[in-house]
Amino acid sequence: MKNFKHFAVAFSMLLVAILLTAGQAVAQGDAMSSVKQAMKAGSAKELSKNFGNMVEITLDGAEATSYSSTQAEFVMKNFFSKNAPVDFSVNHNGTSDKGQLYAIGTYSSKGGSYTVLIRMKSSGDKYLIHSMNFIKD
Repeated sequence: MKNFKHFAVAFSMLLVAILLTAGQAVAQGDAMSSVKQAMKAGSAKELSKNFGNMVEITLDGAEATSYSSTQAEFVMKNFFSKNAPVDFSVNHNGTSDKGQLYAIGTYSSKGGSYTVLIRMKSSGDKYLIHSMNFIKD
């Protein structure tokens, strides 16, 4: 009976760990999926739903600037209006050893294309963008 109790406790702990990991994987996938859709649509409003309190944005080699989420939305609205989207695709994504999500993608507009690096940090139960870097190809 004692062995059964140890087994039940170990099994319960394993089950909780699996469920927590699965939940985090779903949150990661949902976060990157909504970012991809917003980028494809050129929707600063939808993209801003994924912003952290502060977002560092770098546009085409300019110095990185930190913006509040509201300011970052306006910066992206201006970018999208000048560079209307044709497509956005994620070429590579992953998780850093510190648990940050990242994606490297290609943003295509009528005026050219950009390589985009997006980094997201965990904030509570979801991932939020903390930096975006647009490099004109």
